[in-house]
Amino acid sequence: MAKLIYASNMSLDGWTEDERGALDWAPPDDEVFAFITDLMRSAGTYLYGRRMYDAMAVWETDPALAEQSDLRGDFANAWQAADKVVYSTTLAAVSTANTRLERHFDPGAVHDMKAAASSDLLVGGPNLAAQAVKAGLVDECQLFIWPVVLGGRKPALPTDTRAELELVDER
Repeated sequence: MAKLIYASNMSLDGWTEDERGALDWAPPDDEVFAFITDLMRSAGTYLYGRRMYDAMAVWETDPALAEQSDLRGDFANAWQAADKVVYSTTLAAVSTANTRLERHFDPGAVHDMKAAASSDLLVGGPNLAAQAVKAGLVDECQLFIWPVVLGGRKPALPTDTRAELELVDER
């Protein structure tokens, strides 16, 4: 069975967004960007909530991003190659290829995706990831912890669920 990996940037105090809801407080350097690209490339399917999908779709809808550097081009290629599932009750349609829209998160369907997948799945976005953690579907967390205290909003991890984790690696 494939793993479901939750990948997210996180401030030292545990937030994914600053106080304005912005996600731009953690621009990765080349080493981190390459590491994230390798992680993205290892997965065949990405699961997103609407906001994370909107933030990531630019890697397909804005070709100028990929043209900025070889690293960005590699990331765009990895992102575009994967299948995407967007969970949203408000999104009218998706704007990228290899993407399907689901109205509600169904833990049973995600379990079935994991069982049928030939490569790992990534879940992005703290709200969707919290649902997956609560359902016991997340096998691994790849948290990129930045040395900043945001006092922000949207915690990276669910605040109302206990999960026993094991530190496998750090860098």
